[in-house]
Amino acid sequence: MKRVLIFFAVIFVIVLLISLMLTFSRTVPLGEKVAIVRVTGVIIDSGSVIEELKGYSKDSSVKAIVLRVDSPGGAVAPSQEIYQEILKVKKKKKVVVSMGSVAASGGYYISAPADRIVANAGTLTGSIGVIMEIPNVRGLMEKVGIETEVIKSGKHKDMASVFKSMTPEERRILQAVLDDVHEQFIRAVSDARGMKFEDVRKLADGRIFTGRKARELGLVDELGNLHDAVMLAGSLSGIRGEPGVVEKKEKFGFFDLLRGELPERLINRVFPGIRLKYILAL
Repeated sequence: MKRVLIFFAVIFVIVLLISLMLTFSRTVPLGEKVAIVRVTGVIIDSGSVIEELKGYSKDSSVKAIVLRVDSPGGAVAPSQEIYQEILKVKKKKKVVVSMGSVAASGGYYISAPADRIVANAGTLTGSIGVIMEIPNVRGLMEKVGIETEVIKSGKHKDMASVFKSMTPEERRILQAVLDDVHEQFIRAVSDARGMKFEDVRKLADGRIFTGRKARELGLVDELGNLHDAVMLAGSLSGIRGEPGVVEKKEKFGFFDLLRGELPERLINRVFPGIRLKYILAL
């Protein structure tokens, strides 16, 4: 009986090892590789993207990175942080952006510093602008008979409150903030793309472009899909033939929820708060 158990145990271990080897060979190709880092959905946090970029920048087997962007944008600060990290990575490796269905506003912001930008002809991109949305529930509260009492130490401390209407002075203050952040966006694109500041400003009124039009305007370098971007990244980094591809497989399941590991991105979608955003507003 013991021999039978030992026999099946050995078979099980052998099958497990073969399975792991096959999985490893599919997900982590040998030789020189191109890594794909995906930015999907609204950009709320930069941590995971920056972590991936740093990891691949230190990996000697990864010769280039393709940033796959399928995002309408998001919060200003995380977009700027990813932008800065790409500039650092570029000192070591080539970075190519592959645009998906949409790579607008903050999605374009993080794409701008890449060595090359590849978009589909029908990709929606551009939307170089800033937006701040402040709900106003004052009328509703008056109808249901609810009042709020505000105690503050600064004159403008509650100027973004959802329980009151903005005064003309408060609107001017917030507009000045948005204008400043908008100019930062224009400057970032100008510096990254090697375009004149005023030429970018003419395009930076929040309008969107197709990938084909963006290429004509100099916001995109080439038209193509993700595979084309991978091949371009391989070529730019000196890889001969079709490069191996590696990417992080992010998993999140029911048991993660039980452990309280609810993704921050999901929390922020449910409770978005008020923040400056580089985001495509449709």
